[in-house]
Amino acid sequence: MSEVGLNKPVKLKTDLAAFCGAAELPRTAITQKFWDYIKEKKLQAKTENGKAEGAGKYIVADDTLLKLFKATKVTSKSSGKVTDFTGLQLGQTINMLQLASVVGANIE
Repeated sequence: MSEVGLNKPVKLKTDLAAFCGAAELPRTAITQKFWDYIKEKKLQAKTENGKAEGAGKYIVADDTLLKLFKATKVTSKSSGKVTDFTGLQLGQTINMLQLASVVGANIE
């Protein structure tokens, strides 16, 4: 039986592959790599564009994450809403719920 859905390996774009240390991974594993990094570096904030405090629903962009976040400009298939982080600056935040958009924008 082949892997399907979120457990199916996907091809990672160059920057994400370097971040994850693999050329192909399931979306679940990619998301876990992000969370491991975010928690290790304490890059969560309780307020939008707040200071990194190690907790909260916002993810603070450091040099490493900023490169991946800035590759994100996607349109939701269901709502048509555009998620565009191409202008994000160092130290700004994204909502943790937007991490799926970042993952989607960084895979082939």
